[in-house]
Amino acid sequence: QVQLVESGGGSVQAGGSLRLSCAESGLTYRTYRMGWFRQAPGKEREGVAAISSAGHTSYTDSVKGRFTISQDNAKNTLFLQMNSLKPEDTAMYYCAAKDGGYPWVPPPLRTADFGYWGQGTQVTVSS
Repeated sequence: QVQLVESGGGSVQAGGSLRLSCAESGLTYRTYRMGWFRQAPGKEREGVAAISSAGHTSYTDSVKGRFTISQDNAKNTLFLQMNSLKPEDTAMYYCAAKDGGYPWVPPPLRTADFGYWGQGTQVTVSS
């Protein structure tokens, strides 16, 4: 059974930084993808960043140059370094994963392309 546990959310002022972590257990395939999604009140869940098991990454346009996704394979941990945070980044952030798949291209950022989800961690950015 796959489990994803997020941590690292909190409240910061605009321009600040946060680092989210996601501890993963249970992925069994040699190839996989993992990602970060966010959902603000009244809005649909949107893809923020994703990384494949081969290290290919993808980002939504609004976070390019500010957020960095990375993984520590030895510790089964996914990270999202968020810099230059803006009030519009305020949302619940979710870790997501999918076993299998083709890892040699930037992974998609659609919720339908991920099958496992964490409980979420809140990020609040004040102006």
